[in-house]
Amino acid sequence: MKKSISLLLIALALSCGKAKENEQIVEASCGQCQFGLKSQNGCDLAVRIDGTAYFVEGAKIDDFGDAHDENIGFCNVIRKAKVTGKVENGVFKATSFAIAESE
Repeated sequence: MKKSISLLLIALALSCGKAKENEQIVEASCGQCQFGLKSQNGCDLAVRIDGTAYFVEGAKIDDFGDAHDENIGFCNVIRKAKVTGKVENGVFKATSFAIAESE
């Protein structure tokens, strides 16, 4: 019984330390052109969550069309995206990334 309780406590402690992945609707755009991020050069996909912008790993800016298209390009507009992932070390690590249906 003590062994079971110890294993449960260890599992609970390990799970509390990990950031959980949530599916959410976020703002998505070019980090440099629209969100003012300056830590990378060029045009890179970023998301804004709760007012804070993060570059994205796991999806690329041109995966969703020409980034410089004047109507839908991430360098010119901020779009809604349905994403799953988590923020780690100041970067949003996406496991899924899609333009939101309601857009």
